[in-house]
Amino acid sequence: MMNYRQCHDRSIAEPSEFWAEQARRVAWYRAPQDILQSLPDGSHRWFADGRLNSSYLALDRQIELGRGEQTALIYDSPVTNTQQRFTYLELRDEVARLAGALRALGVERGDGVIIYMPMVPQAAMAMLACARIGAVHSVVFGGFAPYELALRIDDAKPKLVLTASCGLEFDRVIEYKPLVDKALELALHQPAHVLVLQRPQAMAELYAGRDLDWRETLAHAQPADPVELASGDPLYIMYTSGTTGKPKGIVRDNGGHAVALHYALPTIFGLQPGDVWWGVSDVGWVVGHSLIVYGPLMNGCTTVFYEGKPVRTPDAGSYWRVIEEHKVNSLFCAPTAIRAIRKEDPHGELLKRYDLSSLRHLFLAGEKLDSSTQHWLEELTGKPVHDHWWQTETGWPVTAPCTGLEGHDLRAGSTNRAVPGYHVQVVDDEGRVLGPNEQGSIVIALPLPPGCAQTLWNDHPRYLQAYLKTYPGYYHTGDGGYVDEDGFVYIMGRTDDVINVSGHRLSTGEMEELLALHDAVAECAVLAVADNLKGHVPLGLVVLKDDAKIAEDALQRELVALVRERIGALACFQRAVVVKRLPKTRSGKILRAVLRKIADGEEYAPPSTIDDPSILGEIAERLGAAGLAKAS
Repeated sequence: MMNYRQCHDRSIAEPSEFWAEQARRVAWYRAPQDILQSLPDGSHRWFADGRLNSSYLALDRQIELGRGEQTALIYDSPVTNTQQRFTYLELRDEVARLAGALRALGVERGDGVIIYMPMVPQAAMAMLACARIGAVHSVVFGGFAPYELALRIDDAKPKLVLTASCGLEFDRVIEYKPLVDKALELALHQPAHVLVLQRPQAMAELYAGRDLDWRETLAHAQPADPVELASGDPLYIMYTSGTTGKPKGIVRDNGGHAVALHYALPTIFGLQPGDVWWGVSDVGWVVGHSLIVYGPLMNGCTTVFYEGKPVRTPDAGSYWRVIEEHKVNSLFCAPTAIRAIRKEDPHGELLKRYDLSSLRHLFLAGEKLDSSTQHWLEELTGKPVHDHWWQTETGWPVTAPCTGLEGHDLRAGSTNRAVPGYHVQVVDDEGRVLGPNEQGSIVIALPLPPGCAQTLWNDHPRYLQAYLKTYPGYYHTGDGGYVDEDGFVYIMGRTDDVINVSGHRLSTGEMEELLALHDAVAECAVLAVADNLKGHVPLGLVVLKDDAKIAEDALQRELVALVRERIGALACFQRAVVVKRLPKTRSGKILRAVLRKIADGEEYAPPSTIDDPSILGEIAERLGAAGLAKAS
């Protein structure tokens, strides 16, 4: 086992040599000789002359290595009460046949394909089938609003849309086909066909000429072999929200992505071929690409594909049931999921029913992991809980405990140290590098390691403006925080979430950390509310645990005292309002920017990523009832 410090230092001092070594983990059709190109505009390109295929690496290569009969994918769906297992051979054959069907419908290398599906195995098969023939897939979260789907259709210009008749929640059926039909009415670009997977919970109406039945189409398809692609050919487009209203199409290349995931899974997550890995997310998000489909399969693991929620499918013990039944070795999820479980099962009574002996690690990311949630999870499971940090743009973790390396020290409260390949620094508004424990903007010195996005779909100038122009020589993450004297990184929130109270720069993340320590608090958000005198003052929104027994005025006094004791009176934290729930994206991130607008009485539009728009009205009404005049 190699040493963390040696690996990281070498990756920064000799990036070309370091990543040339890592690239040897990949079974290229033609191994790259041109490792790193620096381009005049400040961006760069990895492995430009390499040739490979990502679907081959995830499936065919594993079969060649003797894993054909090993389980590749476990589908566990508590909402339909079904389970399926696919060996690498079975999954390869399904993917090859779907790839042949796509080709028969006119899809070729470089063509776009939109995938708008629930968490069913066919969603993963669709991704891998596109990769097999060189089509560029863009997975849009199933259930996304038609307008937002139409924007993505017009930007990606797909030749084909793959969808299902419906998606399922614990208490409802969401019909997808009407949403797709409406999106195509709104879109200027019209794909040639819509391929529909019919699910028995809601059968979709198919329009003659354009719409095709999934199973009927595949019944006559001939399997397709993987095609040889250039390293820089795009694998997928992942859309993320943009400040202009137009979504940003993050482009992931084939070569850098493959090298990064071959390195990340064993180095960060400690995974080895044959391990059972569970990435709890959706294929509509970057986690679904890196840690549900491509990463685990390229590394010879078994991946769990879960269609359900942390609670109410059927209860707060659902995660622990999956771990026991499928002998899960390591798990990734968002802190929100654990907080939801803790809220409904604060003493872990449901957890105690299950055998978690197979589990080695739990990895949490996607938002700030508060110490209260981390300690609760560690105490109940007896397993190490690791915080780490990354972004859609990076595609794989920036900071994390590298469990596959010696000397991967942990430090509670931090997202841990930079992963080899990432040179994380902190700068002030003028771009000057700050010293240890000084708060500023988190940046990553160029070159970014392989796997990180180097452009936006059909909009490279926007990529340069959004990520490379603010601090020349650095990638601008948009997150604020600091690095301590030992290199541990502390993410305090987005840079626009820093509160300026009477000239004092204060972190909402730090205040949230304190509120979460209270025994009655299940989860919370702290936001900046405009104040004529102080510029901003913090406002806390808290969700109580189900068994909490405390009056709201008493809770507010205790929370105010907690912040005053730990941060001081300068924080001006004086209000905490109890709400039933917090507005979140479908991936579990709290919509703090929208909450700020509600509290300040500004106009707002529910973002396309929101899980339940009705929450916003509840919040506004609650803040008004609490005496916040602007909200009312």
